[in-house]
Amino acid sequence: MVRRDVLMAGLLWLALTLVVEVLVATWDFQPLAAAKEARVVDGAFRVLFLLAIPVVTFVFAALLYSVFRFRRHSAQLEDGPPIRSNGRVLGAWFLATTALTIVMIIFPGTTGLLELRGHAREEADLVVQVEGIRWAWKMTYPQQGVTSYSELVLPVGQRVRFEVTSVDVIHAFWVPAFRMKVDAVPGRVTTIHATPDRSGSFDDDSGFRLQCAELCGIGHAVMVVPVRVVEPAEFEAWVAQQAPSS
Repeated sequence: MVRRDVLMAGLLWLALTLVVEVLVATWDFQPLAAAKEARVVDGAFRVLFLLAIPVVTFVFAALLYSVFRFRRHSAQLEDGPPIRSNGRVLGAWFLATTALTIVMIIFPGTTGLLELRGHAREEADLVVQVEGIRWAWKMTYPQQGVTSYSELVLPVGQRVRFEVTSVDVIHAFWVPAFRMKVDAVPGRVTTIHATPDRSGSFDDDSGFRLQCAELCGIGHAVMVVPVRVVEPAEFEAWVAQQAPSS
């Protein structure tokens, strides 16, 4: 009887795993990605999601099968016999989850991190100095001699190095469409890189925004500016418009 229960619960687990894996593999559930780095992050997230599914479905399969198979009938007023732990089951669970953890540490953990760091060593085409201020962002383009408080404009296809700092408290630089995030720390400059590979603006998708992702005070929620990713020619035209007033 025990073997039959194990077999039935195992079949239920396999069925649930197969169904959910297919759904996740075919479902485009991730938000807009508009940078080279975003695709690395999204790929890692999808792999982690797929690896986590068998663990979650195992728990649900065991729970569902136990609820329906061993439920108490109205005529049963006594507790059932106690179920003791099984050393082989516990050992198999420990080995499987340990192996899964090691796999995730190596891929996509280490491999993804190395890929992002490899991107970071590439030469930047554009430098943007970003300063967090309660509760606003100041964007300075030192190569162009331009400063903006109202929007972050970037050329598509060019590698950007963001040099991020803060003048008061800890903020966090985050553009959802780029997936890259780094703290803005007073008295310290942190760097982060992104290569926008898709044109767009906040009007097209809310992911095109520079958002503070660190609770920094009463005005935290309004510490956001729109991002525009435009063609290089349009970027140069924007710079020319901004230069006289900078």
